[in-house]
Amino acid sequence: MADEVKQEEKKAEAGKVMSTILKVILGLVFLALGVCAVIGWWKDLFVVIRGCIGLFLVLAGVITLAIAKE
Repeated sequence: MADEVKQEEKKAEAGKVMSTILKVILGLVFLALGVCAVIGWWKDLFVVIRGCIGLFLVLAGVITLAIAKE
């Protein structure tokens, strides 16, 4: 009985290790793809950032006014 429990624990532990390794590999792949996308589409990303500056400043102004009102 005790041997069966130990074997089940080892199987569960091995499954957790494999799951963790798979998640790490998948995370590294997504990270590499993201870096490649940023490098490849840098000009487009810069246009989006420039376009968001105005909206960011409006939001910052509204938050500042809301804080000042209190």
